[in-house]
Amino acid sequence: MSRPPAKVGDPVSAIDTPALVIDLPAFERNLEKMASFAKGANVRLRPHAKTHKCAMIARRQLALGAVGVCCQKVSEAEDMVAAGVSDVLVTNEIVGETKVSRLAALAREANISVLADHPDMVSAYSTAAERFGTTLGVLVELYSGSIRAGVHSAEAALELARQIDQAPGLRFAGLQAYRGPAQHIRSFDERLRASQEWCESVRAARDLLQQNGLLCESVTGAGTGTYAFEVQGGVFTEIQVGSYAFMDADYGLNLDEEERYVSDFENSLFILSTVMSSNTPEFAVVDAGAKAGNVDQAMPSVWERPGLTYVGAADEHGAIEISPSADPVALGERLWLVPGHCDPTINLYDWIVGVREGRVETVWSVSARGALL
Repeated sequence: MSRPPAKVGDPVSAIDTPALVIDLPAFERNLEKMASFAKGANVRLRPHAKTHKCAMIARRQLALGAVGVCCQKVSEAEDMVAAGVSDVLVTNEIVGETKVSRLAALAREANISVLADHPDMVSAYSTAAERFGTTLGVLVELYSGSIRAGVHSAEAALELARQIDQAPGLRFAGLQAYRGPAQHIRSFDERLRASQEWCESVRAARDLLQQNGLLCESVTGAGTGTYAFEVQGGVFTEIQVGSYAFMDADYGLNLDEEERYVSDFENSLFILSTVMSSNTPEFAVVDAGAKAGNVDQAMPSVWERPGLTYVGAADEHGAIEISPSADPVALGERLWLVPGHCDPTINLYDWIVGVREGRVETVWSVSARGALL
């Protein structure tokens, strides 16, 4: 683990760069807004810890009413449980005796649920749960398009749910219905239409299961891009939003109903960078390249500096294009970058620096960084 880039009480100007920084007031408003939405909509809030990988952030979400967290890996779940999170849904299929055994053992310490889309997974989960004397909740994942896991029909969901229901050590816990490909459909109308169609598919699967005596304790899914649409559909009982806490440049490209780039949530997460070269008026170079910010979905954007565009990421350098109308960029100047994709960007850092009113208020460990197993 690297040394922290700042300490509590430092002025923002003293933060070493590149650093991952949270604007605490904006972050807190985001958490409160989503918690209020979930309460008003009468759905459970289960934020995704794969986004922040930080036990301290999970605790804040739980304090505002979240029922637990989602994780994507067994090691993420282990980190959250060690930090006191008592309810974890692993929103992934877990394959391999070692991982499945760890998952079943973890259920001694917390309420643990996991996904399945194949009978062999159900058998493996059951064997491990019996060996460790625990119970695992198991949800059937519905295929949502693209290259994704999940069963491909309501009938297949019913067959797998029956197997789960009859398996020793397992509890049929409902349906996983997260539709990842819909989160970044740019057009409001197209995103709405895709969500409505998805809700009908999910409803059909749920109804078939319930008609056959298999009650869905949970119908869980919905992300930051579609949560409001899917809750309106009346089939989801739980939402798995993650990026809402921070937002990023890619989510900033989604359009609202009036076809504007306006989000429900604020940018609260930034890569603080330093200009390390500025020898021409046409471009500058910052110390935040691909190893400081993920660029798989979008380039970072430069925050509140009109005319500056982040156009390229080498390993350790970021290229900033300067338009003729922009203010000059000075050597040593700090530029605040909105990450292109928040989840994998956070996984690049050991520390998150929380700032308020120009000073460092807190430094949090990204405790589940690199939790891939």
